[in-house]
Order: sequence, then structure tokens, then C-alpha cells
Amino acid sequence: MSIRLRLTLWYSGLLAAVLLLFGSIIYALVYHYAYQDVENEILRQTRSLSKKMAVVVVPNSDFTEELNLLLPEEANQLADLQIYVQLYNYENNKVVTSKNLNNFNFEVPATINEAMENEGWKRMLVDKTPFLVYQFPFTYTIQGTTEQVSGLLQVGSITASEDKLMDRLLFILVYVSIITIMLAMSVGLFLARKSMRPLVHIINAANGIQSGNDLSVRIEYDGPEDEIGKLIGTVNKMLARTEGFFKELEDAYAAQRRFVSDASHELRTPLTTIRGNTDFLKKLWDPEADGSKQMSDEMRKEITLEAIDDISDEGKRMSRLVNDMLSLARADTGQTIELHPIPLSILVKEVARRAHHLERTAEWNYGDLEVLNGVYVLGNKDYLQQMLFIFIENAFKYTPEGSVTLDAIIYNGQVGLKISDTGIGMDKDEVPYIFDRFYRADESRGVTKGTGLGLSIAKWIIEEHGGSVEVLTKLNEGTTFIIWLPLVLAPPLE
Repeated sequence: MSIRLRLTLWYSGLLAAVLLLFGSIIYALVYHYAYQDVENEILRQTRSLSKKMAVVVVPNSDFTEELNLLLPEEANQLADLQIYVQLYNYENNKVVTSKNLNNFNFEVPATINEAMENEGWKRMLVDKTPFLVYQFPFTYTIQGTTEQVSGLLQVGSITASEDKLMDRLLFILVYVSIITIMLAMSVGLFLARKSMRPLVHIINAANGIQSGNDLSVRIEYDGPEDEIGKLIGTVNKMLARTEGFFKELEDAYAAQRRFVSDASHELRTPLTTIRGNTDFLKKLWDPEADGSKQMSDEMRKEITLEAIDDISDEGKRMSRLVNDMLSLARADTGQTIELHPIPLSILVKEVARRAHHLERTAEWNYGDLEVLNGVYVLGNKDYLQQMLFIFIENAFKYTPEGSVTLDAIIYNGQVGLKISDTGIGMDKDEVPYIFDRFYRADESRGVTKGTGLGLSIAKWIIEEHGGSVEVLTKLNEGTTFIIWLPLVLAPPLE
């Protein structure tokens, strides 16, 4: 059973209960007020007549006497009040009635004892005419004697108009209640469907997401900000987050596929070189090969050393590539760097000194690093050195002639390590992509060697240290990287 139908049945049942209670109260009130005047008049006349009844002694043909009950004359004067009176004598089974009762006779109990048990109000149908009758049983003792007579005084009134009124009222209450409940069920079912329509949209949207058809589906709702409105808002937010998660997941899968493809491409070249050199050396030193017989041992030795150097260089290149890929894999798994207060002056001066020995064709300079005296950062010494060497080596690669300079500045609670070169520079459209894995700014020209992973690793290290990097570049005029790190002005107290 659907929620719409259950809600409709619930409030229809509640409405039926309210209508039943309300109708019962109205019926009882109308019944009370419709019959109250009749009952009061009957009781008043019963009390009056009971006080004025008479008993006469009537001789019989067998020289015995019997006691007869007589109604007072005023009983015949009650016609205008539509009051009907009957007096029954249990001693001789004779009935005395008022003139307006005509040929009607009220039903009487069989004995006086039964009449006493049924004293009070009774409804009777006499010749298809409804009566409300009050029964008053009594025993009358003649003064000065021990003779008694038992009788039953019945005073009633026709209630046809009142009964008709109550029947009509009952008809109206029943049929109006039925019509009201049917209308309420119809309108309620319509309103329930209208109210639940947004939930149907939610179900359809959820089914769409489950089947993976369209993650951009949102539930349209322009109603009030009620519970359903809040629910739809929550579901829309959930759908937006789900879409974002799926998009991030797809981007991650795409990046992973691109990463594997690029890594395979980068590894293929050194592996091909190593394999080619090993095959060449095998043929070179094979005594059965024709080419080796024509070479002297000195020539073969020289060629062998060159091939071994090539194999060594390609092995080192593969080693660097694997190390870089491992570093990025740690970053992808959420590995964090343990940070400690580091005296920046010592670290940067050590990097500047060691940079003299790097392979380069450009001039290496560094500015006044004394500004870093007493400056501490929360960091990891090894990773900070690796990050600085990545930028410096990158500058050397892209500066075939000119100079590379290392400098330091302090501004607004941060220390900036500035690495500038006068090399080939970049177009401004390339800047957003230089930190992507395997991206090469000069890829189309193929001028420099490298894996394209260094800047990605450097950016991860900077972010782990809570810093940022700023890039200033112009094509054919050089590039400047400024690494900003939050500083600590003094070493921690021990």
C-alpha cells in the first residue's frame, strides 16, 4: 500500500471518527430538546391526574361489589394539548380512557408487579401511530377499609412530528457524513498525490543515478520550505556532491591512465636503449660474428665502454623516474611529511653551495642570504632540499646560456625563496599546466631532457609545508619561481 493511500485512509478515518462524534452529539442534543417539552407536559399531567383519580363501589348482579377506577373530568380536557390518558384496573381488567384516545388502547403489562417493574417511559406504536407513554402503576386503599385496588395510569402523546424530525436529522447526518468522507478521500488523495509528487521526482532521480544515466539531474521544486522542501534541498545537495565525487573519480581514473601511459612511454626509451646496447655488445664480442672479426680488441673495447656508459646513463634515468613516481605515489596515498622547526639559513646556504656542482651551462648566482639568519620554518630538511634542487635543476635545464639566481625575501609573515633564470621562458598559456605530471613546456621542441615529474613533486612538497608557489615568466626572457613558506621567527624553547 502506497504512502498516499495510507495517508488518505488515515485522515479519512480520523474525519469519520470526528463526524461520528459530532453527529452523535448533535443528534443527542436535538433529541433532548425535541422531546423535552413533551416529556415535561406528560409528567405534569401524570402528577395532576394521579392526585384526582376516584374509586367507586359498583354492585354486581351476584350481590357482590367491585371497585371501579374513574378518571377525573379534566382528562377529557387535554385534547388541545394532544395528551392521551388510559387507566387500567387490574382488579376487574376494565379500561377507562380519555375521549381523544378513541378506539386506541395502550399496551399494558400482564400484572401489577410487572407494571411496577416497567414503571417509566415507554414507546408504543398504536395503529401505526407512535406514542411516548409514561406508565404509573399504583395501589389505591379505600379510606376506612382494608379494600385495595391496583391500577395503571398511562399518559402519552403522539410523537409523529418529533420522530419525523429525528429521522430526517439522522438521514441528513448519515448521508452528509458519507458524502463528506467521500469528498475528503477524493480531495485528500489528490492533495496527497500532489504533495508526494516531489518524492516521485526524488525516486526517479535516484533511479537515474543508480542506472548511471545522468548525474546532473536535479529535483525541481518551487513549493514552500516545508519538510519536503528541506528534504529535496538535502537530496539536491547530495546529488551535487555525488556528481562531484563521480567527476573527481573519473578525473582520477583519467589521470591514472594518462600517468601509466606516460610512465610506460618514458620507460620504453631507456629500456629500448639498454636492450639495443646489450644486443650490440653481444654481437660485438661474438667470435662467430662477421663484424667482430674485422675489429681490433682496442676498438671493441672503446665501443664497449661507450655502450656501457649509455646503459649506465639510461639506468640512472630509470632510477630517477622510478624514485619520482614513488614520491608521487606516496602523495596520492595521502602520506604526510613530518615537520620540525628548521633553521632556513643553513639549509638554503647548503643548497646554494651544492648547486655549483650540478650539470649546467648557465652561470650560478645567489644573493644575500643573510636575511634568513634566525628564520625558522616548520618543515622537513630532506624534502625542502629536494624541492629546491628540483627548481634549480629545472632552471639549469631551460637556461642553455645566461644565469640562474637564488634569492630570499621576507614579507607579511612568510619567507620567499626566489629562483630566477634568463632561459627560454614559457608562454603564459602554459603556466597552469607546468605542475601536471609528465607535462613538458618545450614538448613540441624537444630541447631538454627530463621526466616531467619534478615540478609535480615540488608542488606536493610545498603544499605539505603549508606554502604556495608563484610563477612569473615570459617567452624567451626567463622564468622566476617564488616559493612562499610560513616562517617561525625563533627556534622553539627546549
